[in-house]
Amino acid sequence: MTTNLTVKLQPGTAAPEFTLPKADGSPVSLADYRGRNVIVYFYPQAATPGCTTEACDFRDNLASLQGSGYEVLGVSPDGMEALAGFSGDFDLTFPLLADEDHAVALAYGAWGEKLVDGEITEGIVRSTVVVDPDGNVVLAQYQVKAQGHVAALRQDLGV
Repeated sequence: MTTNLTVKLQPGTAAPEFTLPKADGSPVSLADYRGRNVIVYFYPQAATPGCTTEACDFRDNLASLQGSGYEVLGVSPDGMEALAGFSGDFDLTFPLLADEDHAVALAYGAWGEKLVDGEITEGIVRSTVVVDPDGNVVLAQYQVKAQGHVAALRQDLGV
């Protein structure tokens, strides 16, 4: 295990800036969303059952979230090819970003130890951070469950 586990983000603090590639290789930066609310969610691995459930929930709620002023970005340590397949297989209509060295997950407090099949491993901790139009953290949720997370998030945001 490495010891570079991170501190969780707190509401009112500046969200760490980032630029990551989408599945097609084009860059996406948090700065691209300045002036808008953005939901940045971190998930462990494309096309796994929990991650598929969560991504499809975001997809199914995207119009409502966008209608309430929220954009959605999904971030995982997957490569661009895996993201392209995942996005295409499930008609995901929001950007999925490749954080292959997990530097952004570290900066957002979404990387750490977790229990998987009875073993402690290090990896993405399923997390969601909501960033306001000025680039500040409004909400930071860690160790969320895939099932029902989007509905709970919508309730927390009043959407």
